[in-house]
Amino acid sequence: MQEILKKVGKRIADLRKKRGFSQEEFAHECGFHRSYMGAVERGEKNLTLITVDRIVKALKISFVELFKGL
Repeated sequence: MQEILKKVGKRIADLRKKRGFSQEEFAHECGFHRSYMGAVERGEKNLTLITVDRIVKALKISFVELFKGL
């Protein structure tokens, strides 16, 4: 399971950077603390659907787009 969390975290980080957000700005946009977002991006947090929903809304993408290619 840890491997999938790392892949999802890297995907989130890549999409965040592509959209020009710093980690702190993106965390604020999602309503999270920066340290929590860092843990997500490192694959240290098991994400809930509610958390993923907040992330995809901030990225302005679909759930499908987030998980595409994983």
